[in-house]
Amino acid sequence: MDSDATSVFTPVGLALRGQPTHRIVRTLGDAAYILLKDWPFDDGEEYVTAVKACVDAISGKIAAEEFWGAFLRAADEAGIVALTVVQRSQ
Repeated sequence: MDSDATSVFTPVGLALRGQPTHRIVRTLGDAAYILLKDWPFDDGEEYVTAVKACVDAISGKIAAEEFWGAFLRAADEAGIVALTVVQRSQ
C-alpha cells in the first residue's frame, strides 16, 4: 500500500464548492480522502472511474500517474478548479 507516495505527481490545489478553504492534494491518501469526504457529488462517470483508479493506485495495480489523469478528469466533470501548486525552493 502506497497511499502516501509524495513524489509521484505534482501537488494540485482544489477549489471545492461549499468549502471555506482550498485543499492541496499531494498524495494518494489526500486524493482518496477528498474523493470520499469532500467531493460535491458521487454519481458522475468520471468520479466513479477516479475512485476505482485511486483504489487501484493505492494497491499498486496501476501507476499513480494513471490515477492522476482520472482524478483531474473527475475534477473537471464536477466543476472543481484544479491548479498546479508550484513549490518555492528555500
